[in-house]
Amino acid sequence: MSAPRNDRLGWLGTGRMGTVMSENLLAGGADLTVWNRTAVKTAPLVARGAKAVGTIRELADADVVFVMVSASQDLLDVVTGEGGLLGGAHAPSVVVDCSTVSTEASAEARAACEAAGVAFLAAPISGNPHMVADRMGAIVASGPRDTYDRVLPYLELIAPTVVHAGPAEQSRLVKICHNLMLGMITQALVEVTTLAEKGGVPRDAFVDFLNGSVLGSTFIRHKGRALVAEDYTPTFNNKMLRKDFDLGLGAARELEVPMPVSSMVHQLVQTAIGHGFAEDDYAALFEVEARAAGLRPTS
Repeated sequence: MSAPRNDRLGWLGTGRMGTVMSENLLAGGADLTVWNRTAVKTAPLVARGAKAVGTIRELADADVVFVMVSASQDLLDVVTGEGGLLGGAHAPSVVVDCSTVSTEASAEARAACEAAGVAFLAAPISGNPHMVADRMGAIVASGPRDTYDRVLPYLELIAPTVVHAGPAEQSRLVKICHNLMLGMITQALVEVTTLAEKGGVPRDAFVDFLNGSVLGSTFIRHKGRALVAEDYTPTFNNKMLRKDFDLGLGAARELEVPMPVSSMVHQLVQTAIGHGFAEDDYAALFEVEARAAGLRPTS
């Protein structure tokens, strides 16, 4: 795919996911300028044709600025904070935030942008960096429809699936619901895999069976391989998953929705963190289950 517009694009935040998403834009021919707190992390993108700047304010000259940061406060800092996108003489026409943050932080950033005459779109992405690089990601966006229509061609360069969920912060809830389901499915997978293994079934045979059944999916294939190999190289670590469970269960309290399964998995993620797997991929939930079942030494 090629870039369908001639906008000057900015990208703020070039961690693992931000880098892959930016690479997809560059592959489509986008004119891209990038900034990251740790400047050296922009080097791979510069090698692919991006321009790097030393301050966030320099991104404000772009027409559309994409943001990919780790937490709610980070979003507010880079948008409304000292030296942020809205603090200078110029501001972009549109800010597109692809981070997973709270609805409250998103609404605050949206209000600040609108007060400055800047359109704001919340557009979190699903998929780990490898999947996004293979064009298997999905973006859910929310905000004014005309803003969505303007940036849709760029979102489609990043991911093949892009949907509009509503006029305000609905995409934040969709992404959190998605990540709650990731945790719940993973816990179900590690439980049945542990049961089969303790009953004498080779782990790889059980996972192969699941993948060939009606339950097989891209997700089961990826996580199943991780369980077989006991490879917990982080694509999304347990601390990040805990953050999303915190957000999701907070939303459930506000909306008076009972979440018994999510609440249990939340505590199991906390248990994994307590066992030292905070920075490991959430597939390490298998280690907690295996220890509880007596398949691992407890000391």
